[in-house]
Amino acid sequence: MLRKTVTESFGAVISSLNTSHLTDGVIRRSKRMMLDTLGVGLLGTRTPVFNVALEHSKKFKAQQNSSVWGRPGLFLPPVYAAFVNGVGVHSMDFDDTWHPATHPSGAILPALLALAESLPSKPSGLDLLLAFNVGLEVQGRLMRFSKEAHNIPKRFHPPTVVGVMGSAAATAKLLGLSPAQCMDALAIACSSAGAPMANAATQTKPLHLGNAGRWGLEAAQLALLGLEGNKQILDLESGFRVFYQDYIPRNLEEISPISDYRWVLEDQDIAFKRFPAHLGMHWVADASIKARAKILANDPNVNLNQIKKITLRVPSSRYIDCSLPVTEHQARHSFQFNCCTALMDGQVSVDSFSSKLMHRKALKELLFKVNLENPQDNQASFDKMYCEIMVEMEQGETYTARCNTFYGHWRKPLSQEHLVKKFKANAATVLTADAVDGIVQIIDSLEAIPDCSVLGSYMQLHQDTERADACYSASA
Repeated sequence: MLRKTVTESFGAVISSLNTSHLTDGVIRRSKRMMLDTLGVGLLGTRTPVFNVALEHSKKFKAQQNSSVWGRPGLFLPPVYAAFVNGVGVHSMDFDDTWHPATHPSGAILPALLALAESLPSKPSGLDLLLAFNVGLEVQGRLMRFSKEAHNIPKRFHPPTVVGVMGSAAATAKLLGLSPAQCMDALAIACSSAGAPMANAATQTKPLHLGNAGRWGLEAAQLALLGLEGNKQILDLESGFRVFYQDYIPRNLEEISPISDYRWVLEDQDIAFKRFPAHLGMHWVADASIKARAKILANDPNVNLNQIKKITLRVPSSRYIDCSLPVTEHQARHSFQFNCCTALMDGQVSVDSFSSKLMHRKALKELLFKVNLENPQDNQASFDKMYCEIMVEMEQGETYTARCNTFYGHWRKPLSQEHLVKKFKANAATVLTADAVDGIVQIIDSLEAIPDCSVLGSYMQLHQDTERADACYSASA
C-alpha cells in the first residue's frame, strides 16, 4: 500500500536501505565515481577559486574537524571541509555527469568524507558506499520526476537543487536518522537549494557543488538536533516543485531489510570527462579531432591558417555559446574554443585552458572563423545531442565529421584502465606516488575497509609540503 505522501516514502526508503541492498553493479559503478571525484578534487586544489574558498573557510574553527584535501595538517569544521573540497571537485568542470543532467558525486562525496572523519565511531567503507548510493538515488529519483530535467539546463544549475537534496539524504543515512528526521533533512536542505545559470562560466560556478555538499550536511545535522521542516516538501506546489515546471512526483515503493532494491545507478551509468570542460564540449572536441585527421591525411604539411570557415552544428544553448572567451571558465563553456583547440592541437587537455595556450594569436584568429548552426533535430540533451563540423579551406576543399557519442559518455564509458590513468594523472599533481597508489587500492577494496576515514589521511599526503599553500593557476 502506498504511503500518504511522496516525502514520507523518501524518508522511509532513505532510513530503511541497508548494505544488503547494494548490488555488485552498483558497488562497481559507485567506486569508479568516487575514484574519479577524488582525482579531479585533488587537481582542483591547485586552482585560484579553491584558494579563495579555503581562505574564507579558515576563519571558522570547531571542536570537530575534517581534512582539507591536498593541504597537509589543515583541518576545518566538517561543513566547511565539505564546502572547500566540493569547490575543488568542480573547480575545473572535470567531474562526472549523470543523466538527467547533474554532477552527482561532487555534491555528496566531500560531505560524506568530512562527516565520516568527525564521527566518534568511524563508518566502514561499506557504510560509505551505502550512504553515497543513497545520495545518488535521491538525486536520480527527483530528476526523473521532470522531463525538463533531461535537457541541458537553462534556468538553474542542477547540482544546487538535486545535489543538496542528495547530500542531505546521504549524510542523514551516515548519521542514522529516523524516517521522520530524513524527511526533515530534505525539507531543511530544500530551503538552501537553487543557483541561477547566470553564474555558469564564472568562478562562482564551482561554489555550487561546495554549497550543495555543505548545506546538505548542515541540514542533516540540524535534523539530528530536532529541527523540523515541512513533511510534504516533495509533494507541495510550493515545495520542491518550484524548481521544475513539469514536476510530477511519485511515491517510492516500500522496502524491507531483506527485499531486493532496484537502484537508479543500475539503469543509468555515468559520464566521465577526458578533459576539464562542460560535457557538451566533448562532442565538439571529438568531431573536430576527426576533421583534423582528415585534413592531415590529405596534406600532412597543411597550414591550418588556410582554414576559411568552420561550421559547427550543435544544440542551441546560450551559456555554452561563447565565441571569444576571455577567462578559463568561459573557455570551458565555449563550443568555439574547444573546437579550435582540438583542430589546432589534436586534443583538449588541462593545459589547453592555461593563459599561455588560450591567448595564442593563431587560436584567436581561428575563433573568428567559427559559425554555429542549431539544427532542429539536434536536441539540447546530453542523451540525444550530436555535433557535426564542416571545415572549408581557402583552396576549396571541405572536410566534415560527426560525433554522436564521445568516449567517456555513459553509452561508451571509460575503461577501468583509462579511469585509473585519469585519476593518477590528476592526483599526482598534488600527492606523493605512494598516496596515489594507496587511494586506488583503498577504493578498489572499499567494501572491506573497516574505517573509511583513512581516505582523509591519504588525501593530505602532499608531494611538496612547502608549496601546499601556494596559489596555483588552473593549468599550472
